Amino acid sequence: MSNRVNIATIAPEAYMAMMSLEKYLHSSGLSPIHKHLVKIRASQINGCAFCIDMHTKEARKDGETEQRIYLLNAWREVKGLYTPEEKAILALTEEVTHISNTVSDATYDELTKYFDGNYIAALLMAAVTINAWNRIAISTEMQPA
Repeated sequence: MSNRVNIATIAPEAYMAMMSLEKYLHSSGLSPIHKHLVKIRASQINGCAFCIDMHTKEARKDGETEQRIYLLNAWREVKGLYTPEEKAILALTEEVTHISNTVSDATYDELTKYFDGNYIAALLMAAVTINAWNRIAISTEMQPA
């Protein structure tokens, strides 16, 4: 068993600040499927077993298919399984997760074809939030249930 800190217990104010971001995302108007795509893909990139487990279970409950979940890490190679809008979201998610490479103008321009500024802001916050959760879960050795 890990002896690492439990942020919710040790630093409840910090944990509640993270939960405030989740509350914002819940009320942001993002579709559940879009949120799941962001959360699962970032968690895959970061190697966060706890978050992959949690968010794939949530995605299934919201109607996401097994095939789309299994193929998410190969979304660029799969033809016809993800919509152009979803591909734009996944590109943003990957670029935010690998932020040292920046978010490209091409990715941003593609997003603006499908979404308004408010939706793009919510997508960005979803990517930022799950990346923060991934770092908390990995650093504290949280394990899937």
